[in-house]
Amino acid sequence: MRALPHVMAAPKDGAAISHLCLRPERNARRFVDEIPLTKAQGIPGERWMTQPWLRTEDGAPHPGIQVCIIPKRVMDLVWSPDGEVLHPGDTFAADIDTSEANLPSGQLLAVGSAVLRVSDVFNDACVKWKARYGGDAYDWIRTPEHCTLRLRGILCSVERDGVIRSGDVLGKA
Repeated sequence: MRALPHVMAAPKDGAAISHLCLRPERNARRFVDEIPLTKAQGIPGERWMTQPWLRTEDGAPHPGIQVCIIPKRVMDLVWSPDGEVLHPGDTFAADIDTSEANLPSGQLLAVGSAVLRVSDVFNDACVKWKARYGGDAYDWIRTPEHCTLRLRGILCSVERDGVIRSGDVLGKA
């Protein structure tokens, strides 16, 4: 709870992205310097096309979960690149306020040559988050009064194909 003021003091716009991560299969992570994004495939080669955790009524991968963005200040609380705990698996981290007030569902975000749309699918931390980072971190994310803060980050669809690179700036479009 002591970290909440620091997390919520993140910039409202214009945040450099880092820790670009691909998830080719469950519990696998590969860090890269750039990622292509497409509206049709999300991140080509990633498991969204074949093993999405959420599907539409017709069985297709839900487009609202193509890209995951974790607030860097939250990631820094639970994960260290030098540690033994698995990276959360988000597409990238950004030092930005991911609250509903700042980035409401439908908000367009420009990053690299791509455009993303903030999804209405809520990222509330799964049981893997609890197993990896502990019950306190899990409960902190899921505390009812924290829901609108979206501390676990935001999920997005790809609205315009493009490429993102480490160091690109994420901004409201």
